Formats: sequence, structure tokens, C-alpha cells
Amino acid sequence: MSAREGRAWVYGDRIDTDLLAPGWAMKKGPEALAKHTLEAIDPDFAPSVRPGDMLVCGADTGIGSSREQAAISLKTLGISAVIAKSFARIFYRNCINIGLPAVLFDSEDRIAPGERLRLDLAAGKLENLDRNTVFSVRPIPENLVHIIEKGGLMAALHARVAAGQEGA
Repeated sequence: MSAREGRAWVYGDRIDTDLLAPGWAMKKGPEALAKHTLEAIDPDFAPSVRPGDMLVCGADTGIGSSREQAAISLKTLGISAVIAKSFARIFYRNCINIGLPAVLFDSEDRIAPGERLRLDLAAGKLENLDRNTVFSVRPIPENLVHIIEKGGLMAALHARVAAGQEGA
């Protein structure tokens, strides 16, 4: 499950949580809220995302409020990974906590919108399938990969308790 494949949706720096989960739509619930993800800068994003696609951004991705709905909206749409030059800490952790990989990658300018990507978390490798190029990505710590692979923090904790490791 560590490999993911999909098209790239590429945006620049400072994609904030209000762009990802607009405040005016917060009461609509996850499915309805997700339909408004990034619509302020790209009205085609939410209706065109396909399962497996990846969000590629520049610096300060997820800045703004601490709303976890920003990460949830991306996962609800089927985004399989968020790749960025840098993340706001709480957004990064919100992604991990719901099982959505957030990967640090400082060459986002080498990926164009619509290009097909393959991300292998275990190998720490990002392939641009359209350009036949391979990049190294900063590895995600093993304990966080475990959370992602289990489907999020709560699922990982339930699995741990079920395995009798609650005190470990």
C-alpha cells in the first residue's frame, strides 16, 4: 500500500486551509465541504479530481487555521498524497492522522499539472511517469508510515490495542 499513482494537481506557495476547506462551507459536512476544495483558485479541482491523484504545492502548504477539515476534504475527494516544499505543522500532522501521506519535496517546479506520478513511500521515491524521471523524497518516519498504512491514527491505535500492545 505504500505506492500510490495518479495525476498531479500543481499549485504554488501558501495554499492555506481556507482554500482547502472554505470557512463559509464548514457546516455542510465532509462530502459537501470537499466539493468546494480549492474552488477559489481552481473551480475545476474538486469536480475533476480522480481517486489516486496527488496535490503538489510549494512552501507553507496548509498554513492558516488548524481546521482538520482541510486534510479531510482532500482525502474525501480521493487525493492519495500531498507533496509540498514545506507544510504547516498542524496540517502535516492532520494529514498523517487521517492516513493521508504528506511528503516533503523541494522540486515541485519539476512537475506540471496533469502529469502522472507514482509515489513509493517505502522506497522514498517519486516518479514522474510522463517525463520518465525519478526523484528522492524526504522519508516519512517509520512510526508515521505505520499510521498511514493502517489508515490513520485511530485505526493504528485500534490495531495496536487488538494486538495486545496497548501498554507497549
